[in-house]
Amino acid sequence: VTHSIPACISSMTINGKQLDKESPVSIFAVNKCYVTVQDGTFFDGSGFAALVREGYKVRSDVNITLEFRTTAMHGVLLGVSSAKVDAIGLEIVNGKVLFHVNNGAGRITATYEPGVANSLCDGKWHKLQANKSKHHISLIIDGNLVQTDNPYVQSTSADTNNPIYVGGYPGDVKQNCLTSKSSFHGCLRNLMMTKGQQAELFDFSRAFDLRGVFPHSCPGAE
Repeated sequence: VTHSIPACISSMTINGKQLDKESPVSIFAVNKCYVTVQDGTFFDGSGFAALVREGYKVRSDVNITLEFRTTAMHGVLLGVSSAKVDAIGLEIVNGKVLFHVNNGAGRITATYEPGVANSLCDGKWHKLQANKSKHHISLIIDGNLVQTDNPYVQSTSADTNNPIYVGGYPGDVKQNCLTSKSSFHGCLRNLMMTKGQQAELFDFSRAFDLRGVFPHSCPGAE
């Protein structure tokens, strides 16, 4: 067995002596256990998950769906960015959800502002769908659709071949379609990216880099 156990362990004794888990000699990727848990991935607000090391090609079309739960007003949800300008980005800024796309000619943004302030940061699950179809982009939050006009109609492809960063990104990585540097604090689940008929559901436990991310469970809503 080469991987860690996704579980809680308590009251361990060796030769009749109870181990002191409060002051370990060293610790890595161990979080506290919760009385109630939910399916999903917990982001503690300090890091990110990096997926698809070999690079994700956004190109002309992509449909992103996920569910999120947070009490924070700011946080990166997802970004894929080339070293040039082509990129996509999803983020929460001041309680609004922003979907940015740059096909090479300039950044365009679809913004969802909830009717009730801070209602997306209420600690409850919210469904998000972000769609890029050539130069068209749209954002659907809990069934509410937002679209935006794109003046760059001739530019249709976001030419990326870069990792997908979820919940944040390293300081030395450029993200052209994210304005926030705040790591996401909360829970995500059911991240799926679809191109045509090809849908890919991402398992965070298979990320090639995880920092401050616990892929197997979320603390239950308080």
